[in-house]
Amino acid sequence: MFFNFKKPVSSISMREAERELASDKSIYLLDVRTGEEFASGHIPGSINLPLDRITGVVQAIPEKDARIFVYCHSGARSFQACMMMERLGYTDVTNIGGIMQWRGKLERKVGA
Repeated sequence: MFFNFKKPVSSISMREAERELASDKSIYLLDVRTGEEFASGHIPGSINLPLDRITGVVQAIPEKDARIFVYCHSGARSFQACMMMERLGYTDVTNIGGIMQWRGKLERKVGA
């Protein structure tokens, strides 16, 4: 009998993520929502890479050992993105859930 002991996707609360982001400016923040969702409001400093184009992370963040926090609207797409990124060889990917839990300011694209 074979067992798959793959580690679960790493996750922290949005509140923990806020503290980490404030103290470590080297963390990449990846928003995997659609471009329209991103334009309507996103966490400052985020890179928008929709889930359906997640393989583009290789160009956006070439360092496979970079510390990356991933979020979406509720946490489901960010969970999927983390799993996909781990399959691509990324070693420090954390699901921080949904932007609905973010308590800080949001940036919006002009005209959105």
